[in-house]
Amino acid sequence: MVVVSRYPPADRTSFKCDLMGFGETYNLAKILAKKIRDSGDLPDIIVAIGRGGYVPARLICDFLLFDDLTTIKIEHYKGAADIQEMATLKFPISVDIHDKKILVVDDVTDTGKTLSLAVEYLESLKPAEIKTAVLQHKICSDFVPDYYAKKVVKWRWIIYPWAAYEDLAGFTENIIADRTLTPKQICNEFDACYSITIKGSDLTKILEDLNERGRIECIDDKRKMLWRKANVSK
Repeated sequence: MVVVSRYPPADRTSFKCDLMGFGETYNLAKILAKKIRDSGDLPDIIVAIGRGGYVPARLICDFLLFDDLTTIKIEHYKGAADIQEMATLKFPISVDIHDKKILVVDDVTDTGKTLSLAVEYLESLKPAEIKTAVLQHKICSDFVPDYYAKKVVKWRWIIYPWAAYEDLAGFTENIIADRTLTPKQICNEFDACYSITIKGSDLTKILEDLNERGRIECIDDKRKMLWRKANVSK
């Protein structure tokens, strides 16, 4: 049974997920853009935090009829809720933001470390102002953005459509772990561990891709297909 709380779970092998659709995220971006526009404090440059902020930032530019979009890349989560100890700046900004009003955009605040690092880094480049915006703000975050479309009170892992395949593949590996499982057992574990109903056809494609990448392997015992971590001895 998945327990939902206001804070991230200590056990990262079982927690509730929200699998978002494009329509829902599009509407959140529209709400977010309206809040930014209504503030009357429009930026000179929008900075998307890669990779999660790429699509939200582009949608906000669209709704604001805004052209000047650039990016930085910060790594914190490696996918499937696999958090790294520290957020790190991988790709710095490529334009001069001195004396410019900056709006930093990401998809969600979880720990808040990504936006904290982004603001700290950008402040070192002496912009006139930095504002921050996300689609969804989890109240457990240590960083509170200036704008957000929706507040998330009960913590859950949010899977956005631009990261869904990667997350589901990561969860598949987490589920298999050191076991040998049938596709049906994996589907059942998705529901039990993450509150996700995954189609058999979608899981088959994920299993094939992970197998092609050498992450897992298939055992055909002539009665049913079994999957396990690659290079595990029988």
